Amino acid sequence: MVLDAVTPLATVAQLVSGPFADLFVNFPPDVVAGFLADATRMCEDECDRRLAPFTGIIESHRAAGIDPDEYGDAGGIPIDPQGVVGASYAAALGTTSLVRHVYLEQYAPRYPEMWSYSSISVLILRSFGGSQLIDPARLVGPEPDTGHLWFPLGTYLPTGSLIRVTYSGGYTNTVPASLSRACRYMAAHLAVTELRPGSTAHDADELKAQAAEILASYVRPA
Repeated sequence: MVLDAVTPLATVAQLVSGPFADLFVNFPPDVVAGFLADATRMCEDECDRRLAPFTGIIESHRAAGIDPDEYGDAGGIPIDPQGVVGASYAAALGTTSLVRHVYLEQYAPRYPEMWSYSSISVLILRSFGGSQLIDPARLVGPEPDTGHLWFPLGTYLPTGSLIRVTYSGGYTNTVPASLSRACRYMAAHLAVTELRPGSTAHDADELKAQAAEILASYVRPA
């Protein structure tokens, strides 16, 4: 069995030195870290999105819909040499109406400046057969605030193809303070309900409600 190696949204030091220190005072750091890991996943479950740093997520998207405002034909308008080559390649294949956008499921709901992506890999499996691994250097994005990934002009991506994206990311360097606090509330909720159900100093339901209130602004739109 492989254990969940999540990086918690709060640190052991933050938890044991704050107002919930009494709940964890008798536990070694690795046990406290386990509570924070569980609390982190509970925060993500509450928001229906990844928040902590993640590695190697694989997403599959169906190439669907071509933006009518997308400019697919050079049409005499000056474009850079790479764009000319791409447009020429697409025209040689018999079409300039190709899908150029995909939106990743995981992106920053708030504070995009603290979010980062890495290790982007994009494989196109075309609807009629054949595949192509896209050079990440040719892609634009993904953008932290939307997850928007933009394919260069001329990428042969017909409607109905499968776009398989593998990537890493999350709040990798800086965790928003509100998320860190929500994680600590959730960890304290676990401690009260599982370890000290008779505690009068902390109310388990109130702790979880406070965490949920903070996380509301991170929840994925319906």
